[in-house]
Amino acid sequence: MTATITNPPRSAARVRPITMAILAMGGEGGGVLSDWIVDLAEANGYFAQSTSVPGVAQRTGATVYYVELFPKQPGAVHQPEPVLSTMPTPGEVDIVVASELMEAGRSIQRGFTTPDRTTLIASTSRTYAMPERTAMGDGRVDSSKLISAAIAASQQFIRGDFARIAQETGSVISAVLFGAVAGAGVLPFTRVQFEDAIRAGGKGVEPSLLAFAEGFAVAAKPAGMSIDISIGSRPDDLPSEGPDPAEVQLAIDSPASLVGSRLQAQAARIAAEFPAEARYMLVNGIKRTAEYQDVAYADEYLDRIASVTSFETGGDGSGILTTEAARFTALWMTYEDTIRVAFHKTRRRRFDRVGKEARVTDAQVMQVREFLHPQVEEISDTLPTALGRWLLRSAAMNAIIHKVTHKGIKIQTTSVWGFTVLYFLARLRPIRRRSLRFGQEQQRIDEWLDLARMHAVSDYALATEIILCQQVVKGYGSTHANGLRNFTALMGAVPVLAGDPRAAERLRNLRRAALADETGQQLQAALSASSMRSS
Repeated sequence: MTATITNPPRSAARVRPITMAILAMGGEGGGVLSDWIVDLAEANGYFAQSTSVPGVAQRTGATVYYVELFPKQPGAVHQPEPVLSTMPTPGEVDIVVASELMEAGRSIQRGFTTPDRTTLIASTSRTYAMPERTAMGDGRVDSSKLISAAIAASQQFIRGDFARIAQETGSVISAVLFGAVAGAGVLPFTRVQFEDAIRAGGKGVEPSLLAFAEGFAVAAKPAGMSIDISIGSRPDDLPSEGPDPAEVQLAIDSPASLVGSRLQAQAARIAAEFPAEARYMLVNGIKRTAEYQDVAYADEYLDRIASVTSFETGGDGSGILTTEAARFTALWMTYEDTIRVAFHKTRRRRFDRVGKEARVTDAQVMQVREFLHPQVEEISDTLPTALGRWLLRSAAMNAIIHKVTHKGIKIQTTSVWGFTVLYFLARLRPIRRRSLRFGQEQQRIDEWLDLARMHAVSDYALATEIILCQQVVKGYGSTHANGLRNFTALMGAVPVLAGDPRAAERLRNLRRAALADETGQQLQAALSASSMRSS
């Protein structure tokens, strides 16, 4: 991890309060951090005041804790208490601390950080906001752009993956950030005085001190020097948003080393038959499809991709057609259904993860409750084809299911009954091949790949765009229905576009319109503008 500090802080004497804004999400200890700052200041000759403005986490921003510190006059017996502000004033904040990179961006947007005054301390970890999670395509904000903006908007920007440090030290991120504030040297207190504030709290002292020390080391490291803050951390200060380069190279050189004994034959086939650029995606594809159904399903997956790979000679040698086909075919073949959802909810690793995040001890009992809202389509999709179609046509059964499920269903996964129900659903995997939706999805996948192969010889770029159009199909329920409608409209436009020198570009623009809104209104407007509305 690289700890970077840009533009060294000013050392001029202060004639005004020290102002600090702390932006933290729920459960990250923002209140504890502000209390530590206040306790630290009051114990060492300062007036201190803290206030907080609640937010709604990633929907409208984290809670903002605001702290002002004012020095007492040495030896003064009756010094009047200063009048301190209860809200941060844009352009007048000395120190901004953010528990997450997007919150650092929000502090810039609010005007809290300024290049001539502010020290910005932020974790490069990301907790994706709801618009990023619900976007039809890849809605993630580019972290590198956030970091560039933070450097430009602050006098000095101190960053590191403080969330990872908190996890590995068994503490909370507030302790790491407290250490980073100390290491930055932006408050007139010694390290010992900072640590005394933690000890005075009396709770979780040892883990907090360990986390504090790690945060201090990151912030105190000179600019341009690298520091390993955790085992397995990345060699730079950007959050990981893509595959590990070392794992990608391993997939290229030796796919078999990344899979278990059941998939050795499939891994050997990947190494022998597919372009190197696509092997990482293919390795993950066979693991995903085998877990979803069985090894035979992974073989079917490779057969489908092999039928596309034969057209790579028409490309530029990048293997982009095979790579994207490997990505989106694996996603489509492992569509979300009740069996898959139940499988993931009953895995041991899920309970271990929840317990770890909640810091459950051996002396405590953990309960996990699921809030489910199944619709008749989700139930019929899982049933054998004939039975599923009957259920969809039955008005009486539809009414019964609606009456039972329209308010949602609560299941306690950690109870014997709740776990048994979900465990039974997860074990229906052998009958999935006979289910209503399985047959429908396999037919759609084959028709989609047939269309891509049809155009691959004459227009490689158009074939690639056809493959990329699958990303509009996602989710379940109404979201899936809307995405499938948009996908069908896009595929209906392909015959009209074929033969146009700009066919790939035009289909790309239509795909972007489909991803712009779930309802499909922008896509229909784009189709109308191009006179390509499907019948």
